Amino acid sequence: MRHGKKHNHLGRKTAHRHAMLSNMAASLILHKRIETTVAKAKELRTYVEPLLTKAKDDSTHSRRMVFRKLRDKEPVKELFDVVADKIADRPGGYTRIIKLGTRLGDSAETCMMELVDFNETYLLSNAEKPARTRRSRRGGKKSSDTTDSPVEQGVVKAEAVDQEATMKSGAADLVEANAPEEILATEPKEETTSVDVATEANAGAEADDLTKVEGIGPKIAEVLTEAGLGTFAKVADSTPEAIREILDNAGSQFASHDPATWPQQAKLAADGKWDELKTWQNELEGGREN
Repeated sequence: MRHGKKHNHLGRKTAHRHAMLSNMAASLILHKRIETTVAKAKELRTYVEPLLTKAKDDSTHSRRMVFRKLRDKEPVKELFDVVADKIADRPGGYTRIIKLGTRLGDSAETCMMELVDFNETYLLSNAEKPARTRRSRRGGKKSSDTTDSPVEQGVVKAEAVDQEATMKSGAADLVEANAPEEILATEPKEETTSVDVATEANAGAEADDLTKVEGIGPKIAEVLTEAGLGTFAKVADSTPEAIREILDNAGSQFASHDPATWPQQAKLAADGKWDELKTWQNELEGGREN
């Protein structure tokens, strides 16, 4: 009978099962993805995700509770210093299970388990997708019987446009008449359209997403923005020593981060070389060179 059997025991005793899950959780935190069987991955998900939630609160108590499960200083340090910044804004669902098929020998169903926020290829592909716009063929709101006819509305609009153009031309003539000739001769006329303004706004919003740089999480991006390094170009013009000084002034929780490659990554992002940046980031680990 299976009364009270809430978890898959995986054919192991309790101590053996807990030791195995602890080792698998440490490997997942250090390497960001592992290959295992689907049954073990489902059990590991219920084991490691509460630890990731505890890492959001960087306190001595939380570190001791996580160390009680992992029993290793390196994954605990990696979890609180690197992973916690990436998952700060995610309310759960930190892992993803991708099935790989069955393996030879025992035909066990295998899969790859990874941390969602560290799949840079998936994140960059979603960020580069253009916004979807809806085009509808529906007509406008029907006018009631009491409104004017289309011909009368067109006449009224034409008169309003002519009156506005006359007022603008009169104001321009008055300004030119009162302004000195030197100013009129040297001052060029610039025309800006709403399309240019919207394009510049979108470009500024894209440049401000510093979390695309490997090793920079939401908290660090907020610190850099407050320090005046809110764009890729400004980070690229800065030096690792200057960024290190900003992080040291922000608090001791950023002491383990290494900004040595951040200006170079920001330079590639500012130049729009996303493919080259993505290839390089696959060789990095938390923003540090292996």
